[in-house]
Amino acid sequence: MADQIRILWADDEIDLLKPQLFFLEKKGYEVITVSNGHDALEVIANDKNIDVVFLDESMPGLSGLETLARIKTVLPGVPVVMITKNEAENLMEEAIGSQIDDYLIKPVNPNQILLTLKKLIDNKRLVSEKTATDYQQEFRSILMEINSNPGEKEWVDIYKKIIAWEIKIDENNVQEMKEILEMQKKEANKEFSKFIMSNYVSWIKNGKGPLRVPTSFAPMFCPP
Repeated sequence: MADQIRILWADDEIDLLKPQLFFLEKKGYEVITVSNGHDALEVIANDKNIDVVFLDESMPGLSGLETLARIKTVLPGVPVVMITKNEAENLMEEAIGSQIDDYLIKPVNPNQILLTLKKLIDNKRLVSEKTATDYQQEFRSILMEINSNPGEKEWVDIYKKIIAWEIKIDENNVQEMKEILEMQKKEANKEFSKFIMSNYVSWIKNGKGPLRVPTSFAPMFCPP
């Protein structure tokens, strides 16, 4: 597999899943295994390049749902599959409400795992491609706004748009767009600096300038 998919699998009975793990490795997937939720969170904290997470619902200590909630605070866009022995409808409704992407019933069948992975990875790829396409379409529009001598309110709008795209691109891990976004932030920083320099003296003299312009925009733009 050219771009190897990396799976984090957390299950307190991970030793019983050797056939499934071997099957995935033969198919070209890299599988990182842990036996509890705490170890899963440690992996996530140190490795942001996990593509899919499989979580046992009934692990001791941190349950699957508790682990899921904490994973989503670190990697909100990562697909998560819940593995459960319980087919109770209310459990799955709770899990789906907690942002799982799919669930499997034990004992898990290797072909079911493969189908789930292909569905999730294809969906993730399609979302990433759409995000990239949408940003490409809006890139020129934002660039024109940056270079149209915007005023205070227009700079606020530009700020909101760029931050919104930064969140989308990060959540969907659209690597090819990150460099372009950074270039656009630098361009915004350069033009915003000109805006401050050309208006600062009159703001001081008249006492009518925006109250928090320098601090409002400082987190947004990269240094020139």
